[in-house]
Amino acid sequence: MQDLNWDDLRIFLALARKAKLSHAARATGVDATTISRRIARLEAALGVRLFELSPQGHVLTSHGRALLPAAETAERGALNGLNSITGSNAGLGGLVRVSLSEGFGTWVVARRLHQFREAHPDIAVELAISSGFLSPSKREADIAIMLARPRAGPLVTRKLTDYALGLYAARTYCSEYGAPESIPALQRHPLVGYIDEMIYAPQLRYMDEIAPGLSPEFRSSSINAQYHMISTSTGIGVLPCFIGDSSNELVRILPDDVEITRNFWMVIHRDVRHLARVDAFVRWLDAIVNDERALLMGHANVEQARNRIR
Repeated sequence: MQDLNWDDLRIFLALARKAKLSHAARATGVDATTISRRIARLEAALGVRLFELSPQGHVLTSHGRALLPAAETAERGALNGLNSITGSNAGLGGLVRVSLSEGFGTWVVARRLHQFREAHPDIAVELAISSGFLSPSKREADIAIMLARPRAGPLVTRKLTDYALGLYAARTYCSEYGAPESIPALQRHPLVGYIDEMIYAPQLRYMDEIAPGLSPEFRSSSINAQYHMISTSTGIGVLPCFIGDSSNELVRILPDDVEITRNFWMVIHRDVRHLARVDAFVRWLDAIVNDERALLMGHANVEQARNRIR
């Protein structure tokens, strides 16, 4: 192996996080041509390819993914050493990729992300919101907010919060068709829910918890699409209370009969847990969850919901 220039690891990290040469250049203050030359030098020193070019930019190869935790460990050690000498908050910059469910990512995190930007202007954030979760074990994300606790892996895992779900209908739907007054009466109403074969986590199967045999007539793999179907009077459906109670178009129905509880779990690869940018995001996320506790647990409007059906 040729002599390794340790500063090339800094360039490697920038490109691994930014994916594009121009973005890595802005992050490091080094022009794109030099970034490319430094990566080629590092690959020559190691004798392996670290990146492949794709439509999304420079993507890590298996060798690049293997190098990433070692490079981040070196970065963390350097920053810790600087902090111990200067007492500064060096390292509060870079990219944090967070994998989240569509509902929590859209209605809670994205809605308040401007507050994080104001507090940490040098940290870029990617919210990976899709059907399924990116894996911190495979270094696909720095942080994942998951519906279940992973059973294994080099991970730091803890419960972020419980959250409640309830049955919701549009005000216009209730005015035109009436709200069901009991669980059996739901059979006479069109229901909205998930597409069975596209449910990516068993925690999303709600209907059988309400009553055996309930089956939605209108289905989507997207909770946001379900919200819009419910709010436009297509039917009645289950929503997280942080979605349903945030909308003036919806009313919660049968709140004493239907209250489903689920959990969000915070999952972080142990090698990145103490990176300054990851720690900053974790602390911010804990703070907003604490602020939103009543909404997450469905306590914000439950009394109004009970009063509406008395």
